[in-house]
Amino acid sequence: MVAYSSHALKNIPSSLVNPNSAKTTSFLTPSNAKPFTTSSNHSLTKNLNLNSTLPNFSFSSLSVKSFTCKSQAQSITIDSEKVQELSVYEINERDRGSPVYLRLSYKSVNSIGDLVPFSNKLYTGDLQKRIGITSGICILIQNKAEKKGDRYEAIFSFYFGDYGHIAVQGPYLTYEDTYLAVTGGSGIFEGVKGQVKLHQIVYPFKILYTFFLKGIKDLPQELLVKTVEPLPSVEPSPHAKALEPHATIAGFTD
Repeated sequence: MVAYSSHALKNIPSSLVNPNSAKTTSFLTPSNAKPFTTSSNHSLTKNLNLNSTLPNFSFSSLSVKSFTCKSQAQSITIDSEKVQELSVYEINERDRGSPVYLRLSYKSVNSIGDLVPFSNKLYTGDLQKRIGITSGICILIQNKAEKKGDRYEAIFSFYFGDYGHIAVQGPYLTYEDTYLAVTGGSGIFEGVKGQVKLHQIVYPFKILYTFFLKGIKDLPQELLVKTVEPLPSVEPSPHAKALEPHATIAGFTD
C-alpha cells in the first residue's frame, strides 16, 4: 500500500508539488489592467475632499413622524346581529283557489309525497294595510292521526310589494306552532337571515307570522306596527280589503 502511494506521488506534475516552479497567474487582475496613476489618485482625492465638506449626517438626526392608516371599512359599523321583529297576518279569504291538495300518493288518507301549493293574502300586524301575498308549496311528510293534523316541509315566500320579499323554509305543522328558517330575500331584505314563528290560529285560513330578522338595515315604520292579538275572530280592515290607496303599501303584490 505504501509503495503504491509513492508511485502515485511520482506521477504528480512538478508544478503542483512545487508551486514556485509554475507561472504565477492572478485571476483577480486582468492582463490589460492599467496601473493606478497619480492623476486618478488626484481625482479620487478631490472627490473625497468634496464629500468631506458636507456636514455630519446621521439618520438619527432625522425628524420621524408616526402616522396611522385606518381602514375605511373599520369606520363603518354594521350591527349584523341586531334582531328586528316583524309580524304579519296571512289570511285565506277563499278567493284565490288556495290551497290545492294534490294527492300524489293515491291513498285515501294524507300520505307522504302529497303536495299542497298555496297562495294567500298578506296584511300588516295591525290588519290595517294590505302588504301582498304568500306563495309556495308544502310537501306532506307525515300524517299525525292522533293530533288530527299533518306535518309538512314548506318552501314559500312573503311578498312585500316594492320592499321586496322574504323566503323561508322549514316545518309546517297544522296542529301547533313551528319555527322556519329565513333563507334569503330581495329589496330591503337582501342578505337577511333569521327565523320566523308560524302561529296557527285557524288552519288553513288565519296564521300569524312573527319574523326575527338580522343582517339588514332598519325596517320601515310602515311595517313596524302594533300587532293585533291573534284570535280566531281577527279580520283585516274593510279599507285594506278594498285595496284603498291609504290602506296598501307601495306596489303591493296581488
